Amino acid sequence: MAFEDWIRKGHPIVFGLLIVFSIIELSISAFLVAQFDRHHNYFTTDERDRTAFLLFASIWTIVLSALYIFFFFTLSDSVMNSIGSHIGFLLLTWIFWTAGAASITAALGGGLNCVNQTVFVYCGQLNALEGFAWLIWIIVTFTIIVVAIRGVLACTTW
Repeated sequence: MAFEDWIRKGHPIVFGLLIVFSIIELSISAFLVAQFDRHHNYFTTDERDRTAFLLFASIWTIVLSALYIFFFFTLSDSVMNSIGSHIGFLLLTWIFWTAGAASITAALGGGLNCVNQTVFVYCGQLNALEGFAWLIWIIVTFTIIVVAIRGVLACTTW
């Protein structure tokens, strides 16, 4: 199977995975932001603010990934479906997820043991928030690598 066939089949799958996991992250972060705003029971403002940033990053990823899937199927020759456009979107998204995942990890001290801790009110949700943030970061990193390889192959003449 040629690399082009892998791209045609893999693009909607990878961007679909990004959307699904970002919806999960959106749900967790929206719940936490709502609880923090309503009850003011966050441990630090860092925890609250970094959770809100992950809410933004998940909305960003859902909306733009959905647009890229739409452009992939409907406007295959447009500028929005170019390798450069994909690299730009994915690099910015990668920066958001790197910042978000690393910052929530730092705020939580690298992960929480929910059995032994009494400081964080929403221990399980915060662990899930951190885990899905890193999972999305891994998917975006993998996608950047594949798109960059595709770009290099498109530029070389054999």
